[in-house]
Amino acid sequence: MSHSLRTLSSSLVLFPFICLTDNYTVNKMVSFASTTSIFLTVFSICTLVQLIESIPVIKLPPNIKIPAILVFGDSIVDPGNNNNMLTLAKSNYLPYGRDFEGGNPSGRFSNGKIPTDLIVEALGIKELLPAYNDPSLGPNDLLAGVSFASGAAGYDPLTSKLATAISMDKQMDMFKAYLAKVTAIGGEEKAKSILSGSVYLIVAGSDDLANTYFGSKLRNNYDIPAYTDLMVQGASSFIQELYDLGARRIGVLGTPPIGCLPSQRTLAGGKARNCVENYNEAAQLFNSKLTSALDKYMGELYMLISIILSNTLSNILKNTVLKR
Repeated sequence: MSHSLRTLSSSLVLFPFICLTDNYTVNKMVSFASTTSIFLTVFSICTLVQLIESIPVIKLPPNIKIPAILVFGDSIVDPGNNNNMLTLAKSNYLPYGRDFEGGNPSGRFSNGKIPTDLIVEALGIKELLPAYNDPSLGPNDLLAGVSFASGAAGYDPLTSKLATAISMDKQMDMFKAYLAKVTAIGGEEKAKSILSGSVYLIVAGSDDLANTYFGSKLRNNYDIPAYTDLMVQGASSFIQELYDLGARRIGVLGTPPIGCLPSQRTLAGGKARNCVENYNEAAQLFNSKLTSALDKYMGELYMLISIILSNTLSNILKNTVLKR
């Protein structure tokens, strides 16, 4: 372990991470840190068929404040930003949302809540994390955080282009516009407080591999190592820009075992709809490279970025869902 990591680890506190799938729950411990203090967040993986209905509010230490949750990425954390776009990547119709607020298809890619809703509820910030593009947002909604995520977005610019999703670059532009709105609402000091104290979550990469690389074949000029390098470069650039703007509490989710997703098992898993191992291996390679890239940020920028890798979820899927 490097000196910078040892320094950081001495001030870390571990908090529970909840990973759910088909009535199978795995409790993991995830650690977070910032440049000035420890911070807490709870993450959930959404390659799931069932989410818990409620979770208790988590009490933060008295000296820890999280004013807002701000989210970027793909469908796992998109609460409806694609609703009014000309794209096939939308979910504002049934059966999506059948268990959400009495059967309201809000644009969440789920039958109910999505992970970020659970996070803000657990932290006692609000009940749901809204989409930035929601026209009904009020000032208080903005101050407590929003999601800029867009279903089918990815670190590879081509991924968002193919699906007419909101690219990561555009999500960053939306975030900058958000900061201007927050400044207008609460003043410059309020905006600075939200900027430095909020928790930032980035969830992307699955669509790059599943849709662009393996699905469209439009990146056939790359082999898997080269393409995962491209993805990591996109992720690193995004994180760097967030940091340069003032973000300090940043969490990054690695890609799940995409070869076990129902769509990929149907398309490439043969008659038995098996998990596609080379797809999973590509996801693991990306996660490994992303971890290494983020080690650099831990040392140079003195912030800890959490990666949740796909190995545990992969084992769960193989040992539960596929044996039914």
